[in-house]
Amino acid sequence: RIYSGNIASSPYLVLRVRRNNLIRDATIQLQNARLENMTEDGGDDENNMYFKKPLKIKFEGEEGVDEGGVQKEFFQLVVAQLFDPLYGMFTYNENTRICWFNHKSISTDEEYELIGIILGLAIYNGVILDLRFPMFVYKKLLGYDATMEDMKEVDPELAKGFQKLMTFPGDVESTFCRTFTVSYQAFGATHTVELKEGGAKIPLTNDNREEYVDLYSKWYLQGSISKQFEAFRKGFMKVCGGPALRLFRPEELHLMICGTEDLDFEALEKKTQYDGGYNKDSPVIKNLWKILKRFNLEQKKKFLMFCTGSDRAPINGLGDLSFTISKNGTDTDRLPTSHTCFNHLLLPQYESEDTLEKNLLIAVQNCKGFGLL
Repeated sequence: RIYSGNIASSPYLVLRVRRNNLIRDATIQLQNARLENMTEDGGDDENNMYFKKPLKIKFEGEEGVDEGGVQKEFFQLVVAQLFDPLYGMFTYNENTRICWFNHKSISTDEEYELIGIILGLAIYNGVILDLRFPMFVYKKLLGYDATMEDMKEVDPELAKGFQKLMTFPGDVESTFCRTFTVSYQAFGATHTVELKEGGAKIPLTNDNREEYVDLYSKWYLQGSISKQFEAFRKGFMKVCGGPALRLFRPEELHLMICGTEDLDFEALEKKTQYDGGYNKDSPVIKNLWKILKRFNLEQKKKFLMFCTGSDRAPINGLGDLSFTISKNGTDTDRLPTSHTCFNHLLLPQYESEDTLEKNLLIAVQNCKGFGLL
């Protein structure tokens, strides 16, 4: 039994998890936290003070005290696993690089609730997550209604199809031969959903196509994922629910969770610390900053992903990021490496700027995003 102890009296939210059973262990302990908290204060999720504590992570069988790095690694591992398309909870659009709720998923409510809790805990603990949600997810969390602009972001191809339907000059009924239904394949079977009562018997026509697009969009963005999203929202509200949440705009909520794309590398240079024999005047360090400053935006994002596990900056910019560069041997053919959970770059002492740039580009361009050391 991993979970034990009087959680109400602890100043920290402590999770003891096994790497080979990460999701289940985290889910069970967070559910137990809620149950014990209910006996303390009646169980109002939006006033659940238990989750509003600094998070400490202990990986079973591993030594070490969590000073922030282990916590960050935990977030990265959970997000990587739950958002993996093979896990089935979310779909991923290669073109837009956006994740969306999988309405065909067989994942449990507890798993979607866990994602909501993780987002809330990330905000509370100041951890930036590498999430690819559309802005509409944050709008939904704040109670905003869906618009066609949201559809364009979530599924551009479907939105484009709707636009073609709305502007089609010919006879819609005889050309499209559709009714007020949506059909999709899941687990070897075809499922059909009526967009309104009796929709299977209502043909799509020029006169009712606007209603069809409206109902289809609402089903796609809301109805089809209502079960999954409600569990996700429930988890998020356990940590962040309350009157203060209503003060935020969706864009601000997104920034708190995912950080900003405004990458000021001069601010990062001023804040960076050095170890292992390097200082700001070391030749290899001077060469590194020269190279980074002439990187384009995509290359800078890849460098940040390689070093921190996220291609974004904290909400207040890169000047707010704790970043360390350490010496990792003398000039060698070895590539730079990193400890993403500590924002720590391990850089060999390359003798030439060309060698440094070549090896750095190889390292960052082949970064998978969760290559933790």
